[in-house]
Amino acid sequence: MRVEIWSDIACPWCYVGKARFEKALAAFPHRDQVEVVHRSFELDPGRAKGDVQPVITMLTGKYGMSEAQAQAGEDNLGAQAAAEGLDYRTRGRDHGNTFDMHRLLHFAKEHGRQDALIQILYRANFAEERSVFTEGDERLVELAAEAGLDAGAARAVLADPDAYADEVRADEREAAQLGATGVPFFVLDRAYGVSGAQPAEVFTQALTQAWGERSPLRLVGQDDTDACGPDGCAVPRHG
Repeated sequence: MRVEIWSDIACPWCYVGKARFEKALAAFPHRDQVEVVHRSFELDPGRAKGDVQPVITMLTGKYGMSEAQAQAGEDNLGAQAAAEGLDYRTRGRDHGNTFDMHRLLHFAKEHGRQDALIQILYRANFAEERSVFTEGDERLVELAAEAGLDAGAARAVLADPDAYADEVRADEREAAQLGATGVPFFVLDRAYGVSGAQPAEVFTQALTQAWGERSPLRLVGQDDTDACGPDGCAVPRHG
């Protein structure tokens, strides 16, 4: 079974939701047969690469809330994260364009390091003092290397603005086609969707239901015609 997760590194509920999903997956009896794929979704795709601002400033400007309301929301997110065993800085974080991070995640997927990289990017953005937005490409190269990727290859990806750009845009188009208007958005076997950072119990229910209702393969035509198997190949028949 495949679980696809549309998310953005700048999305705190994606950070929390990933932890809740993984808690459910860890207890799922068929977890070894579940493939998890991370898909791209930018919350702020129109933001220029160099346009970085404090999270509180972004929240007050984008949603029209007061600074007190914005800070209260961050405090609440910090408590939600702590309940899942996650570190979360409720003061001093910044916000910027995440397109290059998504390009790196597609690069990481090709090398089997996607989940490691996305977790490191989440930690760097939400828990560490150093910014993932203001230190340039070398900060992302450093994080990619921490995830087990070749630093030189990661640097080359970041230096080429077209590298994996089509893959990111394809993910975002697919999210729109599936009806995702926000993230995190979980799709199980293209049959069930879970929107938001739901409690682990909801993910357990979704995994169980999706696994139990998988459609068995139905063959068209005879199932004993010309083919090769462990015992050899069928002898060609002549009329």
